[in-house]
Amino acid sequence: MTEPDLLNEHRHDAEESSYELERSDVAAILDAVERGDQAALIARMEPLHAADIADLLEQISTSERRKLIHLYDREFDGEILSELDESIRDDVIATLRPEVLADAVRELESDDVVDLIEDMTEHQQDAILDVLEDSDRVAVEQSLTYPENSAGRLMQREVVMAPEHWNVGQAIDFLRGHESLPEQFYHIILVDPRLKPVGNVTLGKLMGSRRDVLLWELTEDVFRVIPAMQAEGEVAYAFNQYHLISAPVVDEDERLVGVITIDDAMIVLDEEHEEDILRLAGVGEGSLTDRVISTTKQRLPWLAVNLVTTIAASLVIAQFEVAISQIVALAVLMPIVASMGGNAGTQSLTVAVRAIATKDLTGSNVWRVIRREVLVGLINGLVFALIMGVVGLLWFGSPALGYIIATAMVINMVVAGLAGTVIPILLDKLGVDPALASGAFVTTVTDVVGFFAFLGLAAAVLL
Repeated sequence: MTEPDLLNEHRHDAEESSYELERSDVAAILDAVERGDQAALIARMEPLHAADIADLLEQISTSERRKLIHLYDREFDGEILSELDESIRDDVIATLRPEVLADAVRELESDDVVDLIEDMTEHQQDAILDVLEDSDRVAVEQSLTYPENSAGRLMQREVVMAPEHWNVGQAIDFLRGHESLPEQFYHIILVDPRLKPVGNVTLGKLMGSRRDVLLWELTEDVFRVIPAMQAEGEVAYAFNQYHLISAPVVDEDERLVGVITIDDAMIVLDEEHEEDILRLAGVGEGSLTDRVISTTKQRLPWLAVNLVTTIAASLVIAQFEVAISQIVALAVLMPIVASMGGNAGTQSLTVAVRAIATKDLTGSNVWRVIRREVLVGLINGLVFALIMGVVGLLWFGSPALGYIIATAMVINMVVAGLAGTVIPILLDKLGVDPALASGAFVTTVTDVVGFFAFLGLAAAVLL
């Protein structure tokens, strides 16, 4: 069988496995739980990845989840905890027997333990810390002293380092003789006598070189040091920008205190992308496992903001009651102008927020981006103005009405492109998350401008 055939076969097997997990395995697992058949449950769960088990626990009901955990018992893997959504993690931890929880937590790297307990109460944190070995507990407690969402919280304390003057043979002998290497690592970090990181050596280069080759001759060209106080969003950006696999973390004295690996950085990047999408929609940081009350609390404030902006647009409409009462066609056509402007504004807003998040939108190109969005709005406005002008003429038999809606369409589309770009930039400058607040402002601007332009022109021309 050729290599492509093998790849296709593995891909087919993976697809079949995913399908079976979704359809038949879940049913079989829940059936084993209902029957209290521990052997059958373990047999079904054993081939599953920790992430798949976490997904399963998130999808089933609370009562089914607790029954499953009690029956699964000693087989519960610590990696499952690190894969669980935060909204149900506390319930799972509370359901686990203390000795099972202790074994599960001891299997985790220090960064996973920090991620697990950082949002817990002090009492819950102490319960987890008490089951750790003394050295692991000290490492976790030191990480918890760093600010939330910083590199110090994200890093793992287990580091593989070597003096910069060592050769390949010394490094290999050290690795082979070390009893507690991290479960996964990608580099040996070279340090000077003050424990300052000076370079990275990949394991591939290490194993492919002669024993007498000095490690500093094998260091990678791209080497980035992460300050422990740096925001985790900036860390994720550095990993993505410079294609890093791992990076050393240093304290304020530039001494090595930990390492961040690509898997943790990409988790942060994914979380930031997801957060931006949810905030643009005004739904906060909710998940499918949240309870009704918590979901309502997350969404209610932004619906209230939307109500205020809608009232503002209604106040503009109220100023033209006479025109609307005399020309019924205005009431029919005016939502079109506002809606098109709102959609155009959302398009520009989404592009701007994403560019700000990825640091692609900077002071050097901000005016070029604004000019581009305004011109795009102008061109799109002219296209749809032509269409709506013809619609207004044919529908209501009024050339003047066609001209008015066409002009209002152009005005609102241009304003939408401007507002969708400028508003998130201004909010970012003011220290407000543009993904969180821009939508309400942009919608208000396009509604108010759209209604005012259309109804104002109609009142001036037709009355």
